[in-house]
Amino acid sequence: MKRRSILLALTGVVAVGTAAALYTPDLSRETLERQYLAKATDLRVVDGVRLHVRDTGPRTAPVLLLLHGFGASLHTWEPWARALEGEYRVVRLDLPGSGLSDPDPAGDYTDTRSVRLLTALLDTLGVARATLIGNSMGGRIAWTFAARVPARTDKLVLISPDGFASPGFEYDKAPEVPAALALMRYVLPGPLLRMNLEPAYVNPAAMTDSLAARYHDLMRAPGARTALLQRMRQTILTDPVPTLRTIQAPTLLLWGEADAMIPFANSADYLRAIPHATLVALPGVGHLPFEEAPERSLPPLRAFLQRQ
Repeated sequence: MKRRSILLALTGVVAVGTAAALYTPDLSRETLERQYLAKATDLRVVDGVRLHVRDTGPRTAPVLLLLHGFGASLHTWEPWARALEGEYRVVRLDLPGSGLSDPDPAGDYTDTRSVRLLTALLDTLGVARATLIGNSMGGRIAWTFAARVPARTDKLVLISPDGFASPGFEYDKAPEVPAALALMRYVLPGPLLRMNLEPAYVNPAAMTDSLAARYHDLMRAPGARTALLQRMRQTILTDPVPTLRTIQAPTLLLWGEADAMIPFANSADYLRAIPHATLVALPGVGHLPFEEAPERSLPPLRAFLQRQ
């Protein structure tokens, strides 16, 4: 099994230039909030962390909790959120140190911390149960939550989820993070970041200038790059099969067959492990079907959510 990580791909980026020539400073919170914050009340403190949370749709409708992948933000869900918020309460957040959420003051980016934070968020919002929808790293956090907090989990949607070992991510071992990668805190050229994001999409037109700029801008939030490195160093995978086997929530696996980040072949591992899982394959689609092909990925999602 093979995984492409944005940060690992950037190792070559930081190696080709000097910090003096390619220095990329943080953007101020004021600048970022002007561009990417819908309203001030979307910033709220949950379990000691100031999080960016968008909560739209009818208050009494079934709740969908959307979890983005590594290096992304809640904005990645925009096409799905707009389509679903008429009939569902759609809650999406920037995980700590991502998007407009502050880094965790405790510096804790483990999955255990993420599960605790999501539970606190549901409590804050007055939500008893939710359907968790997660992509990549967010998928791993989603299935971990479903296994550990089944009473708060309605259904589970996993889009190219992370969790099985791959080169550089062995079980029970901290990943090898190249020393040169620490320079990412100071060097992050926009064009080269875009080059390393492009493999996530099969259709080149999906990587628009505005989309690339958003990824680049939000990775330059104060403390974001340090938080990304800390999260990567703290990602110690364990064999997921024993945990996956305990999941009782109905589960949809939605996977692009042309995924170059986490290969489609991994879907078979999840199908074998999760008791109530079904797979919908998306031919000609990459790692981010909700961004690249919302018109093709939404119908199977809607059908699953409406299933009794």
